[in-house]
Amino acid sequence: MFFLETAIVLFIGAFVLTYLTIPKIIGVVEYKRLMDDPNKRSSHQQKTPTLGGISFFYTLIFALFFIYGRAEFNEPIYIIPGLTILFIVGLKDDLVVLSPGSKLIAQIMAISFILVNPSFTIESFNGFLNIYEIPYYLYLLIGGFLMVTIINSYNLIDGIDGLASVVGIVIMVIYTTIFYLSEEYFFALIAITANACLMAFFGFNVSSDKKIFMGDTGSLIVGFVISILTLKFLALKPDAYSDLPFLLENAPLIAISILIVPLFDTARVFTIRIANKKGPFSPDRNHTHHILIDYWGLTHKQASFIIGCFNILFVILFIILGSKAKNLGMVIMLVSVVIFLAYIFFQYNYNFTTLKQKILLKRKLASLKKKGEKQESKKTVEDN
Repeated sequence: MFFLETAIVLFIGAFVLTYLTIPKIIGVVEYKRLMDDPNKRSSHQQKTPTLGGISFFYTLIFALFFIYGRAEFNEPIYIIPGLTILFIVGLKDDLVVLSPGSKLIAQIMAISFILVNPSFTIESFNGFLNIYEIPYYLYLLIGGFLMVTIINSYNLIDGIDGLASVVGIVIMVIYTTIFYLSEEYFFALIAITANACLMAFFGFNVSSDKKIFMGDTGSLIVGFVISILTLKFLALKPDAYSDLPFLLENAPLIAISILIVPLFDTARVFTIRIANKKGPFSPDRNHTHHILIDYWGLTHKQASFIIGCFNILFVILFIILGSKAKNLGMVIMLVSVVIFLAYIFFQYNYNFTTLKQKILLKRKLASLKKKGEKQESKKTVEDN
């Protein structure tokens, strides 16, 4: 009962704080002219305020202060420095643009605080692919790679209105459920706080008159929180899985299914860029959400909704399979789904120049069609 009351108060407080302060951030950003200017690969056409992630930062700091007593290994002392580092780096990147190398160094510094906390140490994979004992040095490598991958994957999907928020909300709801069932209430409360921030932000992100982007300030912070929750999920002790609806050894595959949207999209665009002899972080419009908009004609909201629904269905499918199937069968299933998705979306492997030409041609044809309809309508009126 105590957890439920705390969760409700925390969610309402975080939501209200984020909702009330974002308009203030918009006002300051517009006054100081710090807005995001659209470029040739942007999905928006007008200057838009950014830095929405500032509200995430101080809301999470306040929440950590109030739930500090629920932490078993003083986790807030290790989380706050990491959040602060990524907040500063994200803020600077939104204002002046940093190189990928600079951001990577900052991410490594931030995750180092998490990796040294004993609460996050992965000691075993509990039989996943017959892996049991994991040496500490190997845990550091696996954990570090995992966190950096998640942070950058989430950062890369923040390309259209609502998508990062929707995917983040789905992930936070799932982790809230997992940590509640495993009685890791501190981490469930962190997920609830982040969820409240994203829900409050979502309304502004898809708004037509009060629009704001979370920017790298927000995406790095949310990606960092997701990476922390994922690492903790994999570090759970065997007895914590007793009330979870899947087999213990399937936990790594469940984690992949939860993060399937950012992980698949990142793997796909990196492969395309490298195949086109470009750097993996070079910008383009080859992301899955860009394809849904540019080629399938969906709006930002529709694309975000479809991707969010896919994420939910994918997790439900793997939890059902994970309750009975051994991990080898689930690996085969995961690989099959990824190959199927890759087959569909790799058909849209275009470099930017070709993609831009196709989009411009499509728009020109639509304009000519509209012009022809007007002329035909005008001629009909004159004839009458």
